[in-house]
Amino acid sequence: MSALASPPAYDDGNIFAKILRGEIPCAKVFEDERTLAFMDVMPQGEGHTLVIPKARARTLLDIAPDALAGLIVQVQRVATAAKAAFSADGLTVFQFSEAAGGQTVFHLHFHVVPRFDGVPLRPHEGGMADAAVLKDHAARIAAALRG
Repeated sequence: MSALASPPAYDDGNIFAKILRGEIPCAKVFEDERTLAFMDVMPQGEGHTLVIPKARARTLLDIAPDALAGLIVQVQRVATAAKAAFSADGLTVFQFSEAAGGQTVFHLHFHVVPRFDGVPLRPHEGGMADAAVLKDHAARIAAALRG
């Protein structure tokens, strides 16, 4: 895609759109009128959380600035809570835009991964995590969000 070409259209069939519509379950951490945070089903580390806008945004480049501002505030809140909930040494927060940038689900999302000294990230293409573990992790982060 050239710099002047129009970006691809948003696909309402992507898995995150289905999660937002309640068609696919998730281990929910947090939700407000503009944002949803939930556990990644193929976590790269304990507490790997996804934070997405409810707005129909394919990438970082096509979300309205005011919606992005609200989203990044929630990314920071979730990151702070995830670090506390897992007593992590640090965090990795990342976002991919378009296939060439590593994006595989074409709904804007931020990954928040608590990190521990000397522990590498697991591959993202690994198997799905146990649903009970994801639910427990979501509850731990949600509790940290509540203070």
